[in-house]
Amino acid sequence: MKIASLIASATEIVCALGFEDDLVARSHECDFPPEARRLPAITAPRFPTDGTSYQIDQRVKAILAEALSVYRVDAEALRALGPDLIVTQTQCEVCAVSARDVEEALCEWVGGTRPHVVSLEPNALADVWQDIARVASALGAPDRGEALISRLRGRLDALAARAAGLPRPTVACIEWIDPLMAAGNWVPELVDLAGGTNLFGEAGRHSPWMTFEALAARDPDVIVVLPCGFALERTRAEMPVLERSPGWDRLRAVQSKRVHLADGNQYMNRPGPRLVESAEIFAEILHPETFAFGHRGSGWQ
Repeated sequence: MKIASLIASATEIVCALGFEDDLVARSHECDFPPEARRLPAITAPRFPTDGTSYQIDQRVKAILAEALSVYRVDAEALRALGPDLIVTQTQCEVCAVSARDVEEALCEWVGGTRPHVVSLEPNALADVWQDIARVASALGAPDRGEALISRLRGRLDALAARAAGLPRPTVACIEWIDPLMAAGNWVPELVDLAGGTNLFGEAGRHSPWMTFEALAARDPDVIVVLPCGFALERTRAEMPVLERSPGWDRLRAVQSKRVHLADGNQYMNRPGPRLVESAEIFAEILHPETFAFGHRGSGWQ
């Protein structure tokens, strides 16, 4: 079977299920495992991705205001590769190539058998497990899916058991810096499993906009900044925007040096197998005296 994965988390799922050799195409964001980079990237954003978080936000909003897709799929390249299965998503049209983008690329598919399309829609951890099962089923390997889900859930259960009974610091997870956005979906669940009390964003619901005034009013013990699509270096470069906010220096997390940066691009914002590592990162941040999985420096700072 030939597989085209057009979302980074799906590429990780396919590889975790043992079908990496069947991949023939990827999205421009698929970069893990590293071997995936050898595949042709058949998607691209319709806007420049450099600049500040504010500039990116404005570009995306301008595209959406015209009812256009944020990403493009190379229909000719896709057809030439002839995949049997395409994996995409409907969870967020801003974050990754969507099912609509794929359907537009397939609308002129003439002759031959159209590929089967599996569209993932994870909003909470339970949905991620269901998506793994759906991909495994589409690949004819439901047993592999069940085994992978069991391993991942087992690791999270073990983590939660170790965190139980520890002090539970209050946590604000920031998913976008300018404008300010809190992390929702599965992130509140990860914080809870890691032994924290999430203050903003709800499990199973899209990430909400927030204000600095609201952040200051709740005054969390810990702040974790994990912008969607940003690596650690880029997040650090954006931090002066937050640090210039009136009252930043008075926040409890700032005064106690408990403001941390996490690689949201590689971990928290990818609803795939490495959400387990994301929970481990939160555990290291919240309870450094108890947890040391080796993510400090690479997954968070």
